[in-house]
Amino acid sequence: MSFHTRRSLREDLITLGLVAGDAVMVHAAMGRTGPLLGGPDTMIAALLDAVAPSGTILAYTDWDAGYEDLLDADGRLPEAWRADVTPFDPATSRAIRDNGILAEFVRTTPGARRSGNPGASVAAIGARADWFTADHPIDYGYGEGSPLAKLIDADGKVLMIGAPLETMTLLHHAEHLARIPGKRLKRVEVPFATPEGVRWRFVEEFDTGSPVVEGLDEEYFADIVGAFVASGQAREGTIGDAPSLLVDAGAICRFGVEWLESRFGQQAR
Repeated sequence: MSFHTRRSLREDLITLGLVAGDAVMVHAAMGRTGPLLGGPDTMIAALLDAVAPSGTILAYTDWDAGYEDLLDADGRLPEAWRADVTPFDPATSRAIRDNGILAEFVRTTPGARRSGNPGASVAAIGARADWFTADHPIDYGYGEGSPLAKLIDADGKVLMIGAPLETMTLLHHAEHLARIPGKRLKRVEVPFATPEGVRWRFVEEFDTGSPVVEGLDEEYFADIVGAFVASGQAREGTIGDAPSLLVDAGAICRFGVEWLESRFGQQAR
């Protein structure tokens, strides 16, 4: 059997366009990379090697809460269930399983940091991990001051390693920024672990579980990314065996905002 190694993956990443000092948010379908000598930890090591010494890697973790089906129409958890729900703790709460295994491996890598907004939480490793994950707003956690906004401020990149195009989380920031009417809101009650005990709090966001406005396909992020790739603004290659994509975070976010506003902005005028 032939394995991909830390060294060969680093070479693949550099060939695709990662350079020392990059901040890069990574989405990966690890089952598409082929056999790795050392598994997901090898991919993380290769990523850190590619951006060392001053770079940072980030992964969208969300939170494997599992209780939202119990919420009432107002987003409140009935009292009978409250004692059974484990509160959100950035240090211990698992990454949501829908994001694949790499996010949880990043979160649990020694030295990793994780931001404090449950649903929008991001884990980071590297030189600027503290900065990326600090002071994450609890309401509208995909907007200003979020790790996604900071990724753009840092001239960062987004790397898709075999991941479906519709999973590019940065485009939730584009949804936040787009000046379009009728955005869906989501307001849910969330338990937070604090030194004083569990504190329940409502968290308000634009709805990231459904298209942000009516009239969009369920997986419309793939349409945005596909159009961006077709415009020639992305780098395509292979990491291990996985077809991969590297994009500039600011460029694709601006593209996403323009894509949304060109379709829905006229209603606002």
